[in-house]
Amino acid sequence: MADAKPQTGKLQVRLVTPDRILLNVQADAVELPASTGYLEVLPGHAPLLAELGAGVVTLHGGEANDVKYFVAWGFVEVLPDRVTLLAESAQKPEDINSADAQAELERGRKMWQEAGDRPDAYADANEVILEAETKLATAGR
Repeated sequence: MADAKPQTGKLQVRLVTPDRILLNVQADAVELPASTGYLEVLPGHAPLLAELGAGVVTLHGGEANDVKYFVAWGFVEVLPDRVTLLAESAQKPEDINSADAQAELERGRKMWQEAGDRPDAYADANEVILEAETKLATAGR
């Protein structure tokens, strides 16, 4: 099967939030948090559409060597030469406000304590807790 485009050995990576495009660069590889665990994408990867979880996106090589972003919730589209992350929120580690993340963690713990017999309330609380803990870990605090 012949490709219409020549392979450059790089991935075009776009990170988009509802209010802006945060990143549009080339990389050799991308690590990203899918909802079921971390994935590593290399050039030539099979097409994939997955749900994003909360975690750290790391770009290796290319224009954005070792750039990291915290992302939370959304979707990722992987094509052989392109990765597009559509995230509900995304931040550079140095832009994460630790006090806000700690308050978010406390709010999640309170939600968990008050969930009672509602499984959906536990799931919501766990999402808040995961996001806050990941933000704090990403920020290195």
